[in-house]
Amino acid sequence: MKEKSVREEAPAPDGLKESGFSFSLAVGLVMLLSLVLTLIAGACGADGSNQPDWLRYVSYLLPQLCFAAAAVVWFRRGKTHPRTVYRPCKWYCFPLALVLQFGLLFSLGELNSFLVELLAKAGYTESGAGLTETMLRGWYLLPTLLVAAVLPALFEETVFRGALALGVKKEGWGTGSAVLITGALFALMHGSPEQTVYQFACGACFALLAVHADSILPGMLAHLANNAVIIVLSACGINSFFASLPLAGYVVLVVLAALVLCGCILFFALTERKRAREEKPFAARGGKRFFLAAAIGIGLCALQWIMVLVTGFSGV
Repeated sequence: MKEKSVREEAPAPDGLKESGFSFSLAVGLVMLLSLVLTLIAGACGADGSNQPDWLRYVSYLLPQLCFAAAAVVWFRRGKTHPRTVYRPCKWYCFPLALVLQFGLLFSLGELNSFLVELLAKAGYTESGAGLTETMLRGWYLLPTLLVAAVLPALFEETVFRGALALGVKKEGWGTGSAVLITGALFALMHGSPEQTVYQFACGACFALLAVHADSILPGMLAHLANNAVIIVLSACGINSFFASLPLAGYVVLVVLAALVLCGCILFFALTERKRAREEKPFAARGGKRFFLAAAIGIGLCALQWIMVLVTGFSGV
C-alpha cells in the first residue's frame, strides 16, 4: 500500500497583525534614520533651522525610503500582490480625488491656519525645519517636488491606505473604523501638533477614497495634488496669494471649498451606507491583534508628538 504524501500548507498570514506591523516597522525605521541624520547634522555643525539644503533634501527622502521598505515587507510577509492595492478603478474616482483635495486644502487648510495662529498667541513656536527659499527657487523646485510630493504620494499611500485602510478592511473592519484609525495614525506619524487637525482630515479622506475605489491610486493623486499645490504656492508666496484676494473673494473661495468637501463626504456616506450595515467595528474583528502589532509605532509617534508640543511651548 503506497503512502500518500501529505503536503503541509503554510498557515495564512494574519492580515491585521501584518498591517499593524507595517506601521510599527515604518515608524521605527524613520525614527532610527532620523536619529542617525541628527547625529550627522550635529557633526557637520548644522542644528535646527541651521541646516544646509542637501541635508534638508535627505531629511525628506529618508522617511520615504523607510515607507518603501515597510511596504515591500508588508507585500512579502502578508503574501499580498501589489495589484490588490494599485488596481484600476472607475474613472470618476480621479476627478473626485482632485475635487476632494480642493475642498480639504482651501477649507480645512484655512481652518488649520487659524488654529496655528491661536497656538502662536498661546506661546507655541513652530519647528524651524522645513523647506528653505533655495529649495523653492528655480530648478531646485524639481527635486523638492520629487522628495516632498511625488514620493510621499507613492509610499505613504501604500502603507497608510494600502496596508492599513484596505488591509484592515479586507479583514472585515467597518469603513468608519478603517477610516478613523488610518486618519489618526497618519496625523500622529507626522508629529506636528499644529498640523494634526488637517493631517487627520487628509488621512481619513484619502482612506475614504481608497475604500470607495478599492484602490489607492485616487488617493495617491489627491496626496500628490495636496503636497504639490502647497509647495508651488509656497514658492510663489502663499501669504501674498491669499492676501492679494479681496475679502469677498477669499470668503467665496473658503465657503465653496467647504461645500465641496461636505458634498464629497456626503457622497461617500451615501455610497457606503448599504455596505456599512453588513460590517463590524474593529473590536469585533481582531482589533487587539492589530493594536498589539502597531503598539511600538503608536508609542514612538505619541512620544514624538508630545516632545514637539512641549518644545514648541518651551521655546527650546
